[in-house]
Amino acid sequence: MKKIKIGTRGSKLALFQANYIKELLINENPLHSFEIVIIKTKGDKILDTPLSKINDKGLFTKELETSLKNNEIDLIVHSMKDVPTEIEDSLIISAITKREISNDVFISNKYKSFLDLPASSKIGTSSLRRKSQLSSIRQDLDYIDIRGNVDTRLNKLDNEEYDAIILAYAGIKRLGLENRITEKLDFSICLPAVGQGAIGIETRKNDFEINDIVNKINDLETSFCVSIERVFLKKLNGGCQVPIGSQAYFQNNKLNIQCFGGNLDGTKIIKDSRIFDFNLKDLEKIGNNFQKYQAEEFGDFFAKIFLKSGFDKISNELRLNI
Repeated sequence: MKKIKIGTRGSKLALFQANYIKELLINENPLHSFEIVIIKTKGDKILDTPLSKINDKGLFTKELETSLKNNEIDLIVHSMKDVPTEIEDSLIISAITKREISNDVFISNKYKSFLDLPASSKIGTSSLRRKSQLSSIRQDLDYIDIRGNVDTRLNKLDNEEYDAIILAYAGIKRLGLENRITEKLDFSICLPAVGQGAIGIETRKNDFEINDIVNKINDLETSFCVSIERVFLKKLNGGCQVPIGSQAYFQNNKLNIQCFGGNLDGTKIIKDSRIFDFNLKDLEKIGNNFQKYQAEEFGDFFAKIFLKSGFDKISNELRLNI
């Protein structure tokens, strides 16, 4: 029996996700044992600075990846929205499990919905993507940075530091806090981050034994959709400093893709959405080869639309002003 070490951040949510993956792996690989190893990342240590100002694409991953390359752990459990689109050649995202609902949620102790908020209400979010989209609808609100884990943010709301906060549904659901959700935000109001709601596993590319173990829990549909989103983000050179959102998903057995990009105050917004005659049977025929072909093509298709629409100018202006 081989003991396999699972690397993770130490927050309550990260540990829930690591234990969730551990159980999936045990069920599929009963001859192996699994141990969780907590590793603190730079993003866990810097809690008083907005993410957009830190300018480090590996904010929540770098220390974990170093431990993986040094053979101190065998795999990493990530929230896919935290994983940079470019990872080292020696490493690979070897599996992504079935995605949770990916929407953002509005949480308030005073108001029933985002649109019900009175002018000058204080909204807590550290995401430029959320600020941009919500500002395009409600420029009369005060969007204030908020950092810390889910419990910390909820406590700040309960202490009336904010009138409302915006979080990801997936994190709230996984922590058993669904009763705190006031409103699930429709994609038309706030398109989620690339990879939001999906849990990924990173391994060493040449560790074939571990990759075989991990591949057993890969969800083909989620991997395909998240890969499309990540190609789109990569082609636009996106990160925490640029408001970008994208979601690919199957609905009525057709592939739906929605993409967003904009400036910080929501005055310059680019959106595009398409439905493609590509279904789950088509995906199953391709299998794991999708990353080299269809996912790359779909992501590149949308990136080219955005670049032709002037998104590079918007993103360059943002980076100069940060």
